Amino acid sequence: MISVIIENENIIEDGKIFIRDKEELNHLKNSFRVKEGEVIRGTDGSCEYIFKITEISKKEIQGEILEKNSDRYSSDVEITAALGMLKNDKMNLTIQKLTEIGVAKIVPFFSKRCIVKLNEKKDKWDTVSKEALKQCQGVKFVEIEQPQNLKDIKFAEYDLVVVPYEASRDENLKKLLSNLTVKPKKILFIIGPEGGFDSEEIEFLKEAGAKIVTLGNRILRAETAAIVVGGVLINGL
Repeated sequence: MISVIIENENIIEDGKIFIRDKEELNHLKNSFRVKEGEVIRGTDGSCEYIFKITEISKKEIQGEILEKNSDRYSSDVEITAALGMLKNDKMNLTIQKLTEIGVAKIVPFFSKRCIVKLNEKKDKWDTVSKEALKQCQGVKFVEIEQPQNLKDIKFAEYDLVVVPYEASRDENLKKLLSNLTVKPKKILFIIGPEGGFDSEEIEFLKEAGAKIVTLGNRILRAETAAIVVGGVLINGL
């Protein structure tokens, strides 16, 4: 089903919906060629709306709400991904895939071995994430924070902090999850930049309470590791 993002102020109490965003209008009219009477889907970031298009004009599309549903697609465990800054295309890809998987928040960060400068604006990441949310039929918008330093991440907010590290051999992610006696409500996983973490950063993360794990014998790219760990946590708890 075609899915759109709808601003909350354009959802009216009498059961009407208005689509006024220029990009959404262009997409619906010119790419999907929607017609009056067609039923499509929308989200305002908190609820899902199934609605029938009742009128198409130059500046807006009007709809009649058929169903309003609470979020049925998000995990009951809030998972945050902290990502060492990657090159633009890799960062966009990772944000897209983590949105599809169902991560609730993304925290970009700088560390010692980050090899890229900040060229993309947060607005671009938000756009990438919302487009992915429409594709995967999600409801809640992913919160993407402004880039910060590794040491400024609020580790204490989480019940479990996981850090994959290529030099770790003591514990793998599957074993860590299977040994949990209490299901965590909030999880943070931290993926290093393309240059990886240095030993001092790993010691800092250990002192902050992070569990250092291995993902196996192969060295994964940062974007691959983020998708793998996010998928395991979403589906393994």
